[in-house]
Amino acid sequence: MPVLDLNHAVLRRIDRYRPETRAVSLFDRTLKGFMLELRSTGTGTWYYRYRDQGRRIRLLRLGRLGELSVTKARQAARRFDALVEAGENPRESLSPAQRSVTFREFVETRYFPHVELHNRSWPSTRSQVTRHLMPRFGDRRLDAIRRADILAMQHETRLAGMAVGTCNRLLIHMRTIFNAAIRWELLPEDCNPTKGVKALPGAVSRERFLDAVEVRRLFDALDRSRSPQLARVVRMLLYTGARKREILDARWEQVDFEHRLLTVPRSKSGKVRYIALSDAALEILRATPRQPGVPWVFPNPRTKKPIVSIHYGWDRVRREVGMPDLRIHDLRHSFASFLVNAGHSLYEVQALLGHQSPKMTMRYAHLAPATLLTAANSLAGELSKKPY
Repeated sequence: MPVLDLNHAVLRRIDRYRPETRAVSLFDRTLKGFMLELRSTGTGTWYYRYRDQGRRIRLLRLGRLGELSVTKARQAARRFDALVEAGENPRESLSPAQRSVTFREFVETRYFPHVELHNRSWPSTRSQVTRHLMPRFGDRRLDAIRRADILAMQHETRLAGMAVGTCNRLLIHMRTIFNAAIRWELLPEDCNPTKGVKALPGAVSRERFLDAVEVRRLFDALDRSRSPQLARVVRMLLYTGARKREILDARWEQVDFEHRLLTVPRSKSGKVRYIALSDAALEILRATPRQPGVPWVFPNPRTKKPIVSIHYGWDRVRREVGMPDLRIHDLRHSFASFLVNAGHSLYEVQALLGHQSPKMTMRYAHLAPATLLTAANSLAGELSKKPY
């Protein structure tokens, strides 16, 4: 929480304060509550921070860095500070238009930084919100979005051919965004336009499992691929059952060759997770070249940073082998199906996948009818023995 003199001189060298990730709050040394929230993208927002009569911290948005000068931002902060000193609520002095931000401003300055901090799947969230929701709602004020707009979104996206599951995910994103705005008191309690809007029926829970022949075809295509990194990543996903980002974000310091473990510092559950490394997985890691000064196991060859997406290379390979519907996450499902069909218990599968609840693992119970039948027959055999 840097404290400095927010003035023109500081703004001329503002890049030195720019964070590598997330955002940093720069507080003014002389005017209490006057601050600049600076993001890794170089964008920023002026705020006035104060405590209300209930001693809760409140933020008033003054304007964007670059659109509002530091002089005018400071003048606005002084006016609000005077109201607080007089025992008044500065928010009540704002017009309705001033109290509400646009959908784009709220999502980019408040919601995305929050999701990045608390949700490991935030790149997917950012992609879906940016691609599908920003074009539709970006320039609308939060308090001007109505239930009719949400229903229209459902109708039009489905009519355009979007899958039911995707349409429902967009509804979930909108509901979560507005709940956050209400929780942070930017909107009143009853201003969530998704309230009462039901998910579209007909969403199919689809799970795809590879068989041994398909795995061989996939591996042959990967060996012909122009990207050796893609081949390593896909094999690691199938050999470990790990989630995509758990492999793409892996660092060498997290690989324990002696105990055959890959440590995930913060898994999807928010806890540390340990991924067992089989002989095949260890063979890939030992054959993967290490690059001096690069901590990532599978870095982007060009940027030397974690790979953001493998979609295009993956899409080319899956189409080449005639499996255009095969998703990266299906490799995790296939890992589980091979284990269950080899006779391993659902408890073992749960531990290897890192599921917090056995309910998540039970979806694989139907994959081993022969194994379950053998177990049932063994019990029947024991019960039918004659007592001595």
